[in-house]
Amino acid sequence: MKEQRNDKERLEKLNQEYHQMRMTQEQVTEMKHRIKEAKTVKNKKHRSGIVKCSFAAAAALSVLILLPNTSADVAYAMSSLPLVGKLVEVVTFRNYQYESDRQNADIQVPELVAGNQTESPAGDSVNQAIEQVNQEIQTITDQIISEFEKNRSDQEGYQDVVVKSEILTTTEQYFTLKLICYQGAGSGAEWDYFYTIDLTTGQRLQLKDLFTDGSDYITPISENIKTQMREQMAKDEMVHYWVDETDIPEWNFQAITDETSFYINADGNIVICFNEGDVAPMYMGCVEFVIPDSVVSGIMK
Repeated sequence: MKEQRNDKERLEKLNQEYHQMRMTQEQVTEMKHRIKEAKTVKNKKHRSGIVKCSFAAAAALSVLILLPNTSADVAYAMSSLPLVGKLVEVVTFRNYQYESDRQNADIQVPELVAGNQTESPAGDSVNQAIEQVNQEIQTITDQIISEFEKNRSDQEGYQDVVVKSEILTTTEQYFTLKLICYQGAGSGAEWDYFYTIDLTTGQRLQLKDLFTDGSDYITPISENIKTQMREQMAKDEMVHYWVDETDIPEWNFQAITDETSFYINADGNIVICFNEGDVAPMYMGCVEFVIPDSVVSGIMK
């Protein structure tokens, strides 16, 4: 008990130290305002999931704050503490922030850490999956930071970059982390990554892993998504999806693939996810469709 109390006190101290290395509330508010302004730009014909930040050279930056915080020591110390009752936890491995009158970045790099693996029948496999996810996230965020710094050094126009994460599901069977990436340069774009681990097997889940071998899950899920699209558009004239398009039929959503992003929510439903511009105009943002149990009953494992 004494050791657990000491660990808790150490964790609280480290947590306070980490949160001191953050932007002020005024700076956060300003960044959110910039992002909101950028995302109001609607561009139906632009279907790219990532907005490239390439502009002509601009005047020299007037830097207000430069906070490239790399808190690896704190993150390591936090991740080394026991995490009672949880098989997977998330800490912030790196916190990179930059703000000027033209360019802003708020990049929080998450890292998965293993908790009490005695509760998991597949501890070693879970650890391997965690390591794989961390490597992928590191690669993605390193690339985003590198691109931001290059554009900053080249003084190329305006850019806002935000990376954050969200735990979507944490149950006895599944853990899902969502990595949210936003990049704005005149207009804005968000694209997300989803990482789901089956804690009973240690397997990184793919959509096909949820269904019996040889079953056709693509067709019923795809048709249900089209039905949901039509229902949403009928209820709200501001909602628009590329389905039943007659002017540009090649834009119409046809079907999901094995590579389509998904996660399993707390109710056990499959949620299919699309990035901005995948199945709708950019102003619709990232969209999700919860698939009812009745659509996939009889073919799930």
